[in-house]
Amino acid sequence: MDKKLTLFALTWPIFVEISLRMLMGNADTLMLSGYSDHAVAAVGVANQLIGFAIVMLGFVALGAGIVGSQYLGAKEREKAAEVVVVSLAVNLIFGIVLAAVLYFLGPFLLSAMGLPDELMEPGRMFLAIVGGLLFFEAISVTAGTVVRSYGYTKDAMYVTMGVNVLNVVGNWFVLFGPFDLPVEGVAGVACSTVISRIVGAAVLMWILVRRVDMQLPWHLLTGYPKQVLKNILRIGVPAAGEVLSYNGSQIAVVTFVAMLGAEAITTKIYVQNIMMFIYLFSVAVGQATQILVGHQIGAGDKEAAYQTCMRSLKLSLVVSLLMALLFSLFRERLLSIFTDNPEIIALGGTLILLTILLEPGRTFNLVIISSLRAAGDAKFPVYMGILSMWGVSVSLCYILGIHFGLGLAGMWIAFACDEWLRGLLMLWRWRSRRWEKMGFVTKEPRSEAAQA
Repeated sequence: MDKKLTLFALTWPIFVEISLRMLMGNADTLMLSGYSDHAVAAVGVANQLIGFAIVMLGFVALGAGIVGSQYLGAKEREKAAEVVVVSLAVNLIFGIVLAAVLYFLGPFLLSAMGLPDELMEPGRMFLAIVGGLLFFEAISVTAGTVVRSYGYTKDAMYVTMGVNVLNVVGNWFVLFGPFDLPVEGVAGVACSTVISRIVGAAVLMWILVRRVDMQLPWHLLTGYPKQVLKNILRIGVPAAGEVLSYNGSQIAVVTFVAMLGAEAITTKIYVQNIMMFIYLFSVAVGQATQILVGHQIGAGDKEAAYQTCMRSLKLSLVVSLLMALLFSLFRERLLSIFTDNPEIIALGGTLILLTILLEPGRTFNLVIISSLRAAGDAKFPVYMGILSMWGVSVSLCYILGIHFGLGLAGMWIAFACDEWLRGLLMLWRWRSRRWEKMGFVTKEPRSEAAQA
């Protein structure tokens, strides 16, 4: 039975889910702060490696979500079910490989990141437990993305809520020892994290099997589903290139910020944490639009896809601008939540004011790039992203921030130039409608049953 999809019905559960991930994603670190500062530092560094691995797992899931949406829009539910099985299998294998890397190379990776010797043991322990069992997260990421592509964004939201609550409760038991239970520290927090993720993966798999209105073709696992895998990777691989390029450019920027001193690094972290809540709505709208456009492209309704993206863009631009203005009005109060250092508050306030210029540009990218991918135009955002991230963002960060001495304010201006350049290029690409000529995954002749 097909589910009626609307932008609002898809967006608000995704918005709530991402909000929960932002608020609760660092629950381990926050709760460990009451146990040991050393534990916080060790787990924080280990979580950077785990977070990067989870981002890598998202590439196959992204491709599966878009390809599945197109097949569902084309009423090719059998094909969509094939995508489910293949993506789960491929990401599970990928997850096992990444888990092995984190488990066996954990000490080397932590040492390469500069983790002090006194923090190595708790960091290694956390990475071995959480990273070594990362393949459960591979199942969760893939199943969650596929469930959303079927339109059941509320189901994914409820699972995220449950996983976060279970993790926090587990942390409370192992860190504070209620009812005379032993305090387990880092090892206990790691086990709590893993258990909550295993439960989340199991529930998402149960929801997925229940929501797919047919028997999943598990027999595909005995063969080599070349075409299905090719379709998934056709979207996922370019997305991987874009994200890896962005992460690399951010590492370069951090080295420039480090030249400005520890206070500048702290200010950047605080302001970026605040900024996440400014562009949160655009992220949610972008993901919801991706699902809608994928369904509409699969159904052959390109005009509806075009209008969906443009409506989503206008809505997100208005909301992001209003949020930037609101946060700017209360910038000093927001920063005072993190620090009482007047210099950090003053500099951070300037950066938040600059978000009024930056965030609308970011909105173009969050919404339109999602739509281009959903329409099968996955390579253009990558090429333009690499060109702008390195040619504009990184270069201008050094020129304005370091060479001309504008510091973080100059770097924020560089970020805005990058976002606006890429955003306007994405708008030009979408309005050119060149994506309509892409070879969609649903280009194969539809079955008689689907046409009926």
